[in-house]
Amino acid sequence: MRRITLALALLSASTVSALAQQPQGYRLGTGLPVPRYVSLKSDRVNLREGPSKDHRTAWVFQRAGLPVEIIAEYETWRRIRDAEGTEGWVLHSLLSGRRTALVMPWAKGEADPVDLLDRADSKGGVVAKLQPGVIANIKGCDGKWCRVLIVMDGARDLDGYLQQEKLWGVYPNETVE
Repeated sequence: MRRITLALALLSASTVSALAQQPQGYRLGTGLPVPRYVSLKSDRVNLREGPSKDHRTAWVFQRAGLPVEIIAEYETWRRIRDAEGTEGWVLHSLLSGRRTALVMPWAKGEADPVDLLDRADSKGGVVAKLQPGVIANIKGCDGKWCRVLIVMDGARDLDGYLQQEKLWGVYPNETVE
C-alpha cells in the first residue's frame, strides 16, 4: 500500500512540475500561444456565451475571413474577441489559422482612406486607397510593414504594403511569415 501511495505522490509531483515548466501564455493541449490572431472560416459563425452548444448564441458573425483574437481555450472551444471588443466562445473548427487583418477599424467612418503602397516605404507609389474596415489577407509582416492582398470581387486583387500600426489582426512589432 505504501508503494502505491508513494508512486501516486511521485506522479502527482511530476505533473505539477511539468505544468510549472509550461511557458507563460501557453495552454496544455494545443501548444499554441494565447492570445493569438486567427480568422473566421465560415460566413456564419455563432458566438456563444459559454463553451458549449447549450449556451445561448449572443451574436452571429457573417463574414468569412474576419480576423479575431483567441484569448482563451477550453477543450474544443475558443474564447475570441473581435476588433470592437465583443467576446464569446466558438468551436475551434470554425476558425482558420489564415492570418487576416482589418484596416484601421477604430477609425471607421471618421478617417481618410489609407494608402496601399507598392513598397514598404512611406514614399512608395499608391496602389489603392482603402477605407477603414477593409479585410486584408496578410502575406507577411516585418514588424513595421505588412504585405497584404485585398481580394476584389469581380476585379483584379490588390497587392501592396501597409504600415503594421494601421492594422488590427497583427501585434505591434510581430513578424509574420
